Amino acid sequence: MAKKPTYETVSGAINDLIKRGYTTDFYIEATKDCIVCRKSELALSADEFKIDEVHRFEGETDPGDSMIVYAISSNTHDVKGVLMNAYGVYADGTTSAIVAHLEKQLKK
Repeated sequence: MAKKPTYETVSGAINDLIKRGYTTDFYIEATKDCIVCRKSELALSADEFKIDEVHRFEGETDPGDSMIVYAISSNTHDVKGVLMNAYGVYADGTTSAIVAHLEKQLKK
């Protein structure tokens, strides 16, 4: 298994993931309990994708800068993309609950 890359910044992680084919920009649609592509109507339920990598970034001077970047792929839909979420004090409670549910895949 290849070693997971480490990044200094959120933008560095996103730029490298894009270079590696994670080009879809996802967000969580809490009311539908799925992730959705920002540029199309593609919506993926939890059983239609997996989380390939998770990168956490601590806000060194501002706790509001704490972010998690998820590299996500779906063989079903032949798509790879990125999902970002704040964590800690400024995390969106609904989004964080869904992401926590999805993180269970990493423990399998």
